[in-house]
Amino acid sequence: MSAELSMNQIIHAAVRRDVARTQQALRALREGDTARVHQVQVAWANLVRELTHHHEAEDEHVWPFLQSRGFDVGLMEEMEAEHVAMKTALRSVSASLQSLAAAPTAANAAAAADEVARAETVINGHLDHEERDVEALMDELKEDAEFKALTKKLRPQSTVDAANALAWMQDGAGERELSSLRATIPAPVVAVLTTLLARRYRREVAPTWR
Repeated sequence: MSAELSMNQIIHAAVRRDVARTQQALRALREGDTARVHQVQVAWANLVRELTHHHEAEDEHVWPFLQSRGFDVGLMEEMEAEHVAMKTALRSVSASLQSLAAAPTAANAAAAADEVARAETVINGHLDHEERDVEALMDELKEDAEFKALTKKLRPQSTVDAANALAWMQDGAGERELSSLRATIPAPVVAVLTTLLARRYRREVAPTWR
């Protein structure tokens, strides 16, 4: 694998980062801090939105394409099953955050943090599995015309959604993620999109992590 990260890996890094800092925020939550709970809920909802788009696009487009090219059907089925487990884990965290918002006690904050920790095991386990066993398959096909056309279907549906996704990918990212992103999408394009169109992320989500 090259030193440069793929877009898939950049997205995965953002997912891992958000899950970790959600748990950290809940462990540090002050009893009765409803404003902070709301911030964490909004940031979590953003993570769910981004991750759901990512794994549903893989289920609909990537795994069937890899199967059609003769790659291991069993592996693709494992990917789909892990996505189902992730979806369940995301729902469990969202429910625990709703309970915390209704009663922002130390006990509910700890319970929500524990739920995030369980979700982290499921999510990171899948991301690690995909990077270990599937990333190389996708890398083999990166110059394949059909696969290149397919990857366009994985993009956010609107330019505004793309801008907010790019802002999310960069928030808290390390230099390796940032340089890899610039190598994939020209830096001026990223700058223009995130400056002009990523208002939702900057206004609603980014303050959570400041």
